[in-house]
Parts: sequence; structure tokens; C-alpha cells
Amino acid sequence: MRTRVQAVLLLFGILATAAFAVPLLLFTASDRTQQLVLARSSDLDRFASLMDQAARTGDTSQVVAEARRYTQLYGEPLVVTDLRRTPVVQTGGMRAAQPAVARLIDAALRNQSARPAAALRPWSREHRMFAAPAGTGTQVTGAVVLRASVTTAAADVTRRWAAVLAGTALVALACTALARAATRWVVSPLRRLDRAVGRLAAGLPPDRTRASGPPELRQLATGFNRMARTVMAALEQQGRLVADTSHQMRNPMAALRLRVDALRTHLPASAERAYTGVTTELDRLETLLDDMLALATAEHRAGELTVTDEADARCDAAEVARTQDRLWQPVAERAGLRLTTAADAPVPAVCTERELAQITDILLDNAIKYAGEGAGITLSCAADGPWAVLTVTDTGPGLTPEELNRATERFWRSSRQNGTSGTGLGLAIAQQLLAGRGGRLELGHARPRGLRVAAYVPRGTGDGGAR
Repeated sequence: MRTRVQAVLLLFGILATAAFAVPLLLFTASDRTQQLVLARSSDLDRFASLMDQAARTGDTSQVVAEARRYTQLYGEPLVVTDLRRTPVVQTGGMRAAQPAVARLIDAALRNQSARPAAALRPWSREHRMFAAPAGTGTQVTGAVVLRASVTTAAADVTRRWAAVLAGTALVALACTALARAATRWVVSPLRRLDRAVGRLAAGLPPDRTRASGPPELRQLATGFNRMARTVMAALEQQGRLVADTSHQMRNPMAALRLRVDALRTHLPASAERAYTGVTTELDRLETLLDDMLALATAEHRAGELTVTDEADARCDAAEVARTQDRLWQPVAERAGLRLTTAADAPVPAVCTERELAQITDILLDNAIKYAGEGAGITLSCAADGPWAVLTVTDTGPGLTPEELNRATERFWRSSRQNGTSGTGLGLAIAQQLLAGRGGRLELGHARPRGLRVAAYVPRGTGDGGAR
């Protein structure tokens, strides 16, 4: 936004400066041209008067001497002729017989003056030709032709244009400085507000937004500060509620488990089934509580990463996969499943080993729980463009298309798996952990049957700890 606003202001400043500078440049060139025309016209009139006097007296010595002195002083040639086109004086190599000069002499003898009107420019180099008739009224006694040099006048135009352009450059720099200052005045409060909104969206306490800039932005910042205080108070209360609930629930649950375990020796054989049901529900409650806290932690961590962008975290995804394979092999064997791992070449990933290990644990735990006895599970890790992809594939019953769409919903479990322990929070936790790193979780059908779950983590631009 800052670039666009600044570009608009600069464009407006450039147009305004150009609207002032261009007419001034044209005026200075026209003014200097007019000065040249007036000066040479005055010289022509003087020589026309001398020629008229020579025509009446028959003595041309004065006009000849003046013409030669003029050319010697100013370097501009002259041609003066009488009424019969006979040259009276020719200086500076210019001759009456030259076609351009002859045309001007003919026009002057017809009582027509020649005054070039084209404005000079700094790059003008062509001489300007002037012509005037000698005589009074309609009685023409001769013609005067002058070839004027424009070198000095063009240099003057160049200097004047340089001064105008220098002033224009200073005005443009001032406009640029004003545009930057005005843009900063408008955009800086928006940037601070954007950072504060990002922190608030991530569940982190935002920095107090200083009210500055235009009145509308100051009012917006004040309103945001009030809203942020209200939202953060609600989030803090929610966090305290989760922490207090966790603390308050764990102690009674631990005490309840101790009492239930102590009762077992006093129960008759007929109560064994009821006792097993109670301990199973206690296990489920403890697992649910642990998963809820893990999900809350993952969401908070994802929010922190969204704001802080900790891109310096690196790990070798293939090494993590091999480590988790060793940990889960005994679990898979006890469940009657075959776990194989394909992760040979190093695969760099932008995340910590702990985060990726937690994601892998969730995917393997789900596969072992729901694939069914005798199924095969494959854990693989490979690079796919900018992604490090960790995939868990099983040959179990899989999920229907509708179930695939709901698999990452919190507390959702397939109706075909009611008898299997689980809280329905595992994939939601994995999804939050991946989202914090800019990754994603994809679920799909395996071939020929089963479920394929792929965790995509950015590889980053550096090698990090993968080399």
C-alpha cells in the first residue's frame, strides 16, 4: 500500500512540476529568440538606412565600411545591393548570387522583410537569415541580407533551461520528500495496526497501537486498542480456565484411579466386567484431557509461528522418520501389523525435530489403531519440490470420501471405529502443528486399498541441519 500511495503522490507531483516547467522552458526559449530577432532587426534597419542614404548621395563608402566593421566584430556576414541587384558590399564569404541569398534579395526589393520566427533550442545550430528593404515607404532603393549566428543565443537558452531544470529537480526532490513523509504518516499507523492484528489473531497479546496519523486512523487505533484489551482478557480467561480445569481434573482423576484400583481386591468376580469398564473410561478421560491440552498447545504454537516466523528451525525429516520407526516397531508388532520405512537420503525441513516427531507419532498411532490386524503400514520421507513430504500409508479399510473430508475435525471418529480407543483430536493436532510452519496435511485413498496421510513441511532455502 505504501508503494502505491507514494507512486500516486509522486505522479501527481511530477505532473504538477511538468505543468509548470514545460511552459517556462518554452517561454525562455521564445524570449531569447525574440531578443535575437529584435537585435538583428535593429542592425538591418541601420544598414538599410545607410544604403538609402548612399542611394541618394551616390557615396557607398560609409555603408561598405560599416558592413565590413560589423562582420569583423560579430563574425556575421552581410550582403547589401542596390535597386538593380548589384552588390554594394559582400562580407564573410556570403554572396548575392547564392540561391538562398538571391531569394531574400528579391523579396526585399519587393518591399518584403524576412524575420525567422522559429524558437531557438539548446541544440539549434543552423544560421538564421534576415532581410530588409532599403528606402522609405514604398520607394525601395536596395536590399540588405544578414546571416546571423545562433551559437551565443542557443548557449543562453541552454543556461536558462539548465537553471529551470535544476529548479524543477529541486522541486521534484521536495515533492518526493513530502510524498514519503505523507505516505509514512498515513501508512505507518496501518503497519503497526496490521502487526497488532496479526498478533491478536495468533492469540498473542498485541503491542498497544499508538494513535497517530490522520484523525480517522487515530480513531481506528483507539477502537482497536479497546477491542484488543477485551479480546485478550477473554483469551486469558479461557487459558486460565483450561489450565485450572486441567489441574483440578487431574488430581481427582488420580485419586479416583487409586480408589478404583484399591477396590479391585474387594470386588467379587461378577464385578470384574464393571471394574474393567470403569478403568477403560478413566483411561479415555485421561487421554482426552492430554489431547485437549496438546491441541491447545499446538494452536498457541501455530499462532506464535505465524507472527514470529521462526524460519531458522531445521531438521532432517528422513532421520526423524528412521528414529520414529525404531520406536514404533515394537508397538506395530504387538498389534500384529508390519511397519516398513523408506527414508534414505537426507530431506531438510523447516521445523524442529520435536514437532516433526510429534506429527509422525500421531500418523503412526492412527494407522496402528485403525488399520486392523495383519495390515501393512509404510512410513516414507521424500522431497517434493519445495516440500519435505512425510507419508504414512496403510492397507486397512481406509475412509469413504465423506469421511476423508471430516477426518481432521475435532472429536470426529468414524462410525466404523466406535470400538477403538481414540479421542478424534490427533489429526487436528497434526494439522495445527503443520499450519504453524506453513505446511499442510493431506488425506487420500491408498492403492489398492487403505488410507494415505501425507504431511507437507517447507524445505526452506538453506540446507540447515539436513547436511
